[in-house]
Amino acid sequence: MLILGISGLDRAAALKKRMMPDLDRREQRLVQGLDSAAALVDENGVIAASAQERHDGVKGTGAFPADAVAACLRMAGATLDDVDLVAHGFRYQHSPAFEIDGYVRRWYREAYSEEVQLDVLRSRYPDQDWERKLVRVPHHLAHAASTYHLSGFRDALVLVADGMGESESTTLFSGRDGRLETVRTYPIASSLGILYSVVTQYLGFLPGMDEYKVMGLAPYGDLGSFPDAGLVILRPGGGLSVPLLACDKTPEERETHRGAIRRLEELFGPARHPDAPITQRHMDVAAVLQRSLEQSLLFVLDEGLAGETYRDLCMAGGVALNCTANGLIARSGRFDRVFVQPASGDDGTALGAALHVLRGHVPAVPKAMGMPFWGEEFSGTEIEAALATLGPGHRVDHLPGEALLAETSGLIASGAVVAWFQGRMEFGPRALGNRSILADPTAPDMRAHLNAVVKQREEFRPFAPAVVAEEAGEYFEIEPGEQALYRHMLVVARVRDKYRDELPSVTHVDGSARVQVVDRELAPRFHALIRRFGDDHGTPVVLNTSFNLRGQPIVRTPREAVTTYARSALDALAIGDWLVRRPR
Repeated sequence: MLILGISGLDRAAALKKRMMPDLDRREQRLVQGLDSAAALVDENGVIAASAQERHDGVKGTGAFPADAVAACLRMAGATLDDVDLVAHGFRYQHSPAFEIDGYVRRWYREAYSEEVQLDVLRSRYPDQDWERKLVRVPHHLAHAASTYHLSGFRDALVLVADGMGESESTTLFSGRDGRLETVRTYPIASSLGILYSVVTQYLGFLPGMDEYKVMGLAPYGDLGSFPDAGLVILRPGGGLSVPLLACDKTPEERETHRGAIRRLEELFGPARHPDAPITQRHMDVAAVLQRSLEQSLLFVLDEGLAGETYRDLCMAGGVALNCTANGLIARSGRFDRVFVQPASGDDGTALGAALHVLRGHVPAVPKAMGMPFWGEEFSGTEIEAALATLGPGHRVDHLPGEALLAETSGLIASGAVVAWFQGRMEFGPRALGNRSILADPTAPDMRAHLNAVVKQREEFRPFAPAVVAEEAGEYFEIEPGEQALYRHMLVVARVRDKYRDELPSVTHVDGSARVQVVDRELAPRFHALIRRFGDDHGTPVVLNTSFNLRGQPIVRTPREAVTTYARSALDALAIGDWLVRRPR
């Protein structure tokens, strides 16, 4: 059985612009249905998955994922006629809540309803029987399926936390023997995801995209600066209250969160302009927010564990991309094993919706996934064609096998920053060794160099270390048997004290690192490179960040890789079996 999953709400962003054309860029992003993607699954597992942003170049786009759908079908050697069902990761249904004002009425009628989704599909693919073929899956159920069915856990508590689904913001599910059942839901009024996004907006960043910047800023803050902030109130019986969200009283405030922003200014002082310097006060606010999130998640999980015997936890939803909170949960002792699905944002609901529909027809106990290398791969001929577009003077060497590893290892050790383009593209927001930029983590000035010159981003932003699995516990506080938790760069670990000075460019200010543990069997070429670097230069760790520049999605094709390299300050590009170096 072949199931196609899709995410995103094609008409939502355009509708908001029509309703409120004078909003700034950050307020325009306060819209449901971004991060559109496609995924293709069958009884054997995930065949292909791709985010639309990698095709159209618009980060976080919610546009219908036509290019991603086409790519998934190409990878499978299939057509839409071969697809049995199409699963969509939203299932809005009309209710009195959609009649409270003109804005919400329009949202339902012009962006959310089943008829709108059918119309979008008919306009793209008029020859299909969409009334039969489309299956709408509730948003949080799609998130839950995306993590539970790929976890390998027979019985698990499943936590989904994001901004909002159709009417909920956090949901606990019970996963048992391949089936998911709802345990508890929390309403949008108590949304931890919206809280984090509103404070992200207050701090001058893009909500729904830049929350990871706030997470990275938090360790610089002083939790004692705002002891009475009261961002989240924990209530008896597992209830949550987020008073800030009640400050959005008018329809316009609910669309922009201006009421909540005013309340934040009363609590913490003036909101930061996006171009203004980041001060200690902003760091303190980030710290208070991060602590509130962590305490709230542990509180919700304790409610889910009350009277139950779950020893395994699965997580998904945008909040599950908070690596610091994930690390705290993993170390809390509440669970033996934790699995965070690597595409935990809304792109992952394309995958989860497809898996939910598949397992409804073909039941199976969850199998553990490996690496999310579900995107496109390109041939040597396609790479050579892209390299032919380089300007004069570049040195291009064909270096198959060990020769490429040796040369790349030497370049990294010499202080070079190397783009690394290999194999199938990753699905999800993290570059995991196939669309990466690599550098020497032992170089004291490398983080500042990468932030200022290559990535062109804020100087406080940390970079991730990638380490071979067999030595992960030597350098980081990762115990034997825990390596799988860190495969997808979604959990923070402590750098061992004796290596913090040795790994300055990947050790954050609080001594932590967003580690990627690289397994020889699951990522053989990336593992071989790190192993070679360790054998040659003493430390089997490389700095790994995504292969993109500011404002650009991670590169997808050889042509994008070559173009991005050519217009950047990158020193070299290792693409397939070719190594490109700049003119001297």
